[in-house]
Amino acid sequence: MQIIEGQLLAGDDQFAIVVSRFNDLITKRLLEGAIDTLRRHGLAESGITVVHVPGSFELPLIAQRLAHGGKFHAVICLGAVIQGETTHHEYINHQMAGGILQASLTSGVPVSFGVLTCQSMDQALDRAGGKAGNKGVEATLAAIEMVNVLRELSAKGL
Repeated sequence: MQIIEGQLLAGDDQFAIVVSRFNDLITKRLLEGAIDTLRRHGLAESGITVVHVPGSFELPLIAQRLAHGGKFHAVICLGAVIQGETTHHEYINHQMAGGILQASLTSGVPVSFGVLTCQSMDQALDRAGGKAGNKGVEATLAAIEMVNVLRELSAKGL
């Protein structure tokens, strides 16, 4: 039996973080968690590029551009869509999630999903460094691991 697992070492890789400015009370915390995680896992400042976009709906376009550009080993998407009084959030969430997935599948570059889709600001705060952890950290760990899984697959000719 062959088992392939990715290490959690960022080394000399290049990571892009695309972060929404909308709901910046939340997204700033997600970004801080993501950057701290990259540093803790061995990535130098020069390996981190942060791109700010207006809102979560704009994440997929920039993620796709960065993933297809050939410079980055992974792209981390961070945002927060909080349910309001209408169904607006549903339209944003479905299209944004599909776009982020498409960016990863068409480029072959890991594009991680660190976008909160919460019913309230309290839920978002809990997931941006509160009692439910920091989803920016989780998305970054997933990106680091996926970079290394892909590297292992290539090394084994898979």
